[in-house]
Amino acid sequence: MSTPSAVLFDLDGTLCTYERPGSEILEAAFDRLGLEPRFEMADFHERYLEFLPASADGFDLYERTFTALCDEHDLDPSLGERLNRAFHDERDPDDLVALEGAHEVLTTFEAEYRLGLVTNGHPELQRHKLRTLAFPDVFETVVFAGYDTPAKPDPEPFRRALTAVETSPAEAVYVGNHPSVDVAGARAAGLRAAWLADADRRPSPRPDYVLESLHELRAPPWRGD
Repeated sequence: MSTPSAVLFDLDGTLCTYERPGSEILEAAFDRLGLEPRFEMADFHERYLEFLPASADGFDLYERTFTALCDEHDLDPSLGERLNRAFHDERDPDDLVALEGAHEVLTTFEAEYRLGLVTNGHPELQRHKLRTLAFPDVFETVVFAGYDTPAKPDPEPFRRALTAVETSPAEAVYVGNHPSVDVAGARAAGLRAAWLADADRRPSPRPDYVLESLHELRAPPWRGD
C-alpha cells in the first residue's frame, strides 16, 4: 500500500465540537416548550442528510429535520419550527472548541501532506467555524458537501477534493468521526479511512485505522503499512 501524499479531514466532531453538547441543548429546547424530550440528537444525526440538499442554510436544515422528527415521534409537525427556534436560542454559535491536538496536527501535516477539508454543512456556517477556531490556513481545498456536491457519504465530495490536491484515491487518507458518513464515503471513493473513535457509534463499515484521539496522528498509523 502506497504512502499517502494527501490527508483530507472532516470538520465537526473531528477537528472541532461545540463546548455545550447538542444533547443538552435539545433537552433545554424541549423544556422551553414545556415538553418532555421525545427524541435525541442521535435521531437528528440519523435524519439530517435527507434534508441537506434542499436546505437554504443550517437554520433551515435543523427546522426541516426537527419537523420530520416531531412527525415521526407523534408530535405535531408544526412544533418543529418552535423547537428549532428554541434550540438556536440556547446554542451560542461561538461556543466552539478545537479538539485536543487539532491545531498541532494541522500545523505538522502541512509540511508533509497536501491537505483538504470535506465537510457536510452550509458554507456560511462552516466558514464561521473555521474563522472562530483560528485554524492555520493549511487547506488547499474546502468542499462543502451537500452544497458544492452531494452530501457525504456520496463519493463525489471526496473526488472533488482529490482533484483539487492532484492526488489519487490510493494515495490519500480521510480522517473523520462518523462511520456511516465519513468512513463509508471515503471507502466508496477509494480512500483509506481513519476513524476518530466515538463511543456512541459503532465502526460500521470498518475503517482502515482507528484513532482514540488526534494525538495518535503524531505517528500516523499508515506509516506502518
